[in-house]
Amino acid sequence: MPRAHDHELRLQYFTDRDYKQLIKWSGDAEFLLQWSGPQWRHPLQESDLDTYVQDANHPLYSDRLIYTAVERISNKVIGHIALTRIDRDNRSARISRVLVGAHEARGKGYGRQMIREALRIGFDALGMHRITLGVLDYNLQAKSLYESTGFQQEGYMRDAVKHNNQYYSLYEMSILEEEWRVHPFSKTTENG
Repeated sequence: MPRAHDHELRLQYFTDRDYKQLIKWSGDAEFLLQWSGPQWRHPLQESDLDTYVQDANHPLYSDRLIYTAVERISNKVIGHIALTRIDRDNRSARISRVLVGAHEARGKGYGRQMIREALRIGFDALGMHRITLGVLDYNLQAKSLYESTGFQQEGYMRDAVKHNNQYYSLYEMSILEEEWRVHPFSKTTENG
């Protein structure tokens, strides 16, 4: 796959047609925990996804918008991302379940573009003031990606997640709308 450019990725609503692909990408228990957090257990099941999408994807009232990332040129599904905990009163949301699932798309900038599109939806379309995310402490590559897109670390939750009798800590990160507006990452270019 070629490297990602701003105009080569779109997010479309995640539906039951996408279940099999996400389950295939979900990996082993440790990988599932890394990209999806502790809410799901391995192996990921269609019933988990049924619950996940229930009452989702209505931009006016849902508390979560769930997306499949699609590379525009090939129309190939390459990843998954969600805006969750949408709180319209406090104008806040959370990016979660970030996954570039297609192996040939990893390391080519698609994760960065997925974050950009989710932030654009959150700030520009939904009018959010604050968007947060959490990243496990050992996932330094993801933490670096989030920092490069304007997120700032605002907390460190020690031993927040237990997996296989081992505890992992969690970085809590956020970006505010005024930080998004001035960050170079928020600007689109036609040539990438």
